[in-house]
Amino acid sequence: MLRAERAVALALRRFPSIHRIQGDLTMSSMLRSLLLAGTASVALITGTAFAHEALTPVATSTTADASTIEAPAGGAVKPEWDIVRTVIATEGNVAVFRMEVSGKAGAAKPTATGKYAGTEIYAYVWPTSIDPAEVGFEAKSGILAFAVATHPDFDDTPIFDENGDGKLDNDGNTWHTHWVVLVPDETMPGMLKVRDLPEGVKPRLPKTWPGVPIFIDSPGYSPAIGTRTVEVRVPFDNIGAVKGASFDGVTAGLRVNANLHKPLWRVPNVFDVASGKLTLPGKIR
Repeated sequence: MLRAERAVALALRRFPSIHRIQGDLTMSSMLRSLLLAGTASVALITGTAFAHEALTPVATSTTADASTIEAPAGGAVKPEWDIVRTVIATEGNVAVFRMEVSGKAGAAKPTATGKYAGTEIYAYVWPTSIDPAEVGFEAKSGILAFAVATHPDFDDTPIFDENGDGKLDNDGNTWHTHWVVLVPDETMPGMLKVRDLPEGVKPRLPKTWPGVPIFIDSPGYSPAIGTRTVEVRVPFDNIGAVKGASFDGVTAGLRVNANLHKPLWRVPNVFDVASGKLTLPGKIR
């Protein structure tokens, strides 16, 4: 059984139900949905602000340093997606996001289809318990996740030229970064999606929001892709709010919904989960 499949099985036993508060899901129940899905699924949803519950991480790290989640290499996961170490640590006002795999990081990219509908997105993802307000979204609006992504058929970083060719609209195939706010996908129980931005609603959004009607940010932080590692240095105005937050690591393949309607992005392929259980056992130090 794949590590991600084991995560789903463990989650089904550990979190048999999802509880609602005032019509919306709490942070812990969203994580239960995440556990059921085995990854940070992405698509669209509407709703109001979420109540926030403290997370109770399960210590699965094999090291004494809780800022690192380690996992054995191998199994049925392809080496470029096989997570062996996930870290978020702070240096001054900078948080360093780092993921190590057993193979060549960034080696695999989706095949271009020439159209947006149905196209694939590959990503290295760090789900966290950081309040979305810390990066410019509405407070307590969902699960804040940081992602390093690539997708050859569209560009969603309109103010950055990642490939350095002087054009701002052709960089989707270059590895780049996003913040996303995840909430449950009510059209597919057990899955998550990027929170929808309904027409006429004007929530707080980051200054580098790319204009897409979802809770997504294109902050322009450049990922460093090493032989086996993906690393990004992210500055924070309030690093104190980051320290002590929980995190996990995921590698996944997303797909844009073929009908370009709710949900917009799905996650049909979960490659690996750092903790094996997606319980956010890491602590940012």
